[in-house]
Amino acid sequence: MKNSNQLNELSKVILDASIVVHKEMGPGLLESVYQHCLSKELYLRGINYSRLVPVPLMYKGYILNKDYVIDMLIEDSIVIELKAVEGLLPVHEAQLISYLKLSKKRLGFLINFNVPLLKEGFRRFVNNF
Repeated sequence: MKNSNQLNELSKVILDASIVVHKEMGPGLLESVYQHCLSKELYLRGINYSRLVPVPLMYKGYILNKDYVIDMLIEDSIVIELKAVEGLLPVHEAQLISYLKLSKKRLGFLINFNVPLLKEGFRRFVNNF
């Protein structure tokens, strides 16, 4: 497990990589396009990631036959939920917060690429950070 300083440094790389993808591709594309591009950008920077990571649904200690799917998991530490929507809604935030809790990860980012400036669509969430 990465410490807070490592997570903060990795966060800077994720933000910068996301900005580069947004500048290169612009808004208005499908979420899957941004996921592919961000994956390539992270790869080029030597950052380990997994895409479409299943997280089992637990209920009263039982694993149910249902998985949630995290868009990206960076360095097995940071949850990334990608969007390409007109505006982020509370349900998108709740989704990421649920993923953080279910995966027992401490840090996550909700990134909406369908904005004029990426800083308007980049949100950080913590879980016992």
